[in-house]
Amino acid sequence: MKLNLFTYYPRYIALKMIRLYQKTLSFDHGPMKDIFPGGYCRYNPSCSEYTYQSIEKYGLLKGGGKGFWRIMRCNPWSKGGNDPV
Repeated sequence: MKLNLFTYYPRYIALKMIRLYQKTLSFDHGPMKDIFPGGYCRYNPSCSEYTYQSIEKYGLLKGGGKGFWRIMRCNPWSKGGNDPV
């Protein structure tokens, strides 16, 4: 039970927060998708989806770090492209 408290619940909360962001504020996933029908993110999957998948695969610390690094690389001068987890 103690293991779940420190590993499962923080991961679960982080994943739910990412989904909430995607459904409300994201230009690629939420209601603002109508403004950018082709998508806004240069990468595939989008930065939020990449972070979600990496947290699922690697856990909150390593996956969150990978997601943070991906967000730092996302800028107007980046080439983007397909970048799976």
